[in-house]
Amino acid sequence: MTFTDLHLDHNIEKAIEDLGFQEPTPVQVQLIPHMFSRTEDVVALAQTGTGKTAAFGIPLVQSLDTESRTVQALILCPTRELCLQITDDLKSFARYMPKVGITAVYGGANIDRQKQDIRKGTHIIVATPGRLLDLINRRYIDMSNIRLLVLDEADIMLNMGFKDELDAILQNVPEGRQTVLLSATMPKGVAGIAREYMNDPVDITVGPKNAGISTVEHKYYVVRPHDKYLTLKRLLDYYPGIYGIVFCRTRRSTQKIADALMKDGYNADALHGDLSQTQREYVMRKFRERTLQVLVATDIAARGLDVDDLTHIVHYDLPDDLEVYTHRSGRTGRAGKTGISLAIATPKETRRIHSIERVVQRPFFEEKVPRGRSICEQQLFSLIEKVQNADVDTQLLSQYSTFIEEKLKHLTREEIIDRFVSLEFNRFLQYYGNNQEIKSVDKTAAPGPSFAGKRKSRNNFTSLKINLGKKDQIRPPQLIGIINKLTNSRNIKMGKIEIGTISTTIQIESPHALQVRNSFRGFTYHGRKVQASSPE
Repeated sequence: MTFTDLHLDHNIEKAIEDLGFQEPTPVQVQLIPHMFSRTEDVVALAQTGTGKTAAFGIPLVQSLDTESRTVQALILCPTRELCLQITDDLKSFARYMPKVGITAVYGGANIDRQKQDIRKGTHIIVATPGRLLDLINRRYIDMSNIRLLVLDEADIMLNMGFKDELDAILQNVPEGRQTVLLSATMPKGVAGIAREYMNDPVDITVGPKNAGISTVEHKYYVVRPHDKYLTLKRLLDYYPGIYGIVFCRTRRSTQKIADALMKDGYNADALHGDLSQTQREYVMRKFRERTLQVLVATDIAARGLDVDDLTHIVHYDLPDDLEVYTHRSGRTGRAGKTGISLAIATPKETRRIHSIERVVQRPFFEEKVPRGRSICEQQLFSLIEKVQNADVDTQLLSQYSTFIEEKLKHLTREEIIDRFVSLEFNRFLQYYGNNQEIKSVDKTAAPGPSFAGKRKSRNNFTSLKINLGKKDQIRPPQLIGIINKLTNSRNIKMGKIEIGTISTTIQIESPHALQVRNSFRGFTYHGRKVQASSPE
């Protein structure tokens, strides 16, 4: 089947062609005709990444009466990130329909601006429950003309405690509207909403209920609590091409783990509710553009972060709700590609692993933490593959050929290869050569203390001034990570860091101060040359 077979408006067909859509997904094939009926309520169960937004968004946009400036459709979703993502998707479907008005309503943004957009006239409101109910109570939204109600990610809205808000909103929506409920899982609460607020709904299920995606491989590691962070680092090193999300339970642990990774030189950053909207959008943009390799996030903050081609999902903390695991792991292995879900568990959590395995209905494989030798081999193979596949501009390099040949003429071919590989590879050999292996533990072993960073001594330090500051959105962990990467060392001790508006002063262990200072030569950050110098 093609989109042409679904009898879409030519403007919408043109828009989805621009988006690169070729064939409708199974949930789109099933849901779009039901939505065009305009009478049937629908409960659609499908995993994250199966094309649910297009499945309800395309027929929704096509069914609008653009001559009327009334609110005709309401879409409820759990988070502002998902609210903005859905809004952007709907606008892309309506790209060639300029009269269509779409307004996003969510907390954490200027409510006056949202009220102004609604007053101007809009056809579709995409909203989080709390902010929408606030606007309804203030009588800024007229719900009387709503003909279509969509409850997206209903299970997550209930998990986040929005049951009272949903009840209040649904009681204000006129009878006779079409209601579409979408969810990845079907817990009792979601079934209750369907019974109470929907009229004999049609059930659409893509894949078994509550099941995990078949293209995702599930592995888990049982370690002592104080080894969790070290295990995470080994997993990131063992998969050098990783592009994924590390999930933590709380905002505090999310920031803590992200800071530790950046400090240790990993290309990582945090996403959680304590960040400002500007910070969140900045981090999400970096991750979508793949200039950020690893995102450390809470479950709530990651809702709406619709990113393709994720290779791995890492569960640093197992979710409290077993069904949340389905949402997490469903972010990889999309569009027929394979993905890997890695869980780091403590001995006390192995029972929960087996409970999740039953919910997901996929086999889970217990693995040993990668040994240093295996990690070094993986890194070496990755480096060689990068060299083999590198694009070489011979014309550009030709102007430097004489200089290169002169500098390297005293080295044999083997010596050149060894030295080249050592530039990137030595730090892994040094690090893992000096660290004990992490042993998997017996499932009945008593847990040890939780991860905590060690305080560094601040004696015998030299201060350096670096022309990066708050205007560059630099934070201490990022700066430490840059220094570790430039010096190819994670063992240089650093002391107090003072970040100003345009520059930062950092204390470096005196024997390494000159090395750090010289390492910044030729380094650029977001296109700007960075220099390290002694404070005036």
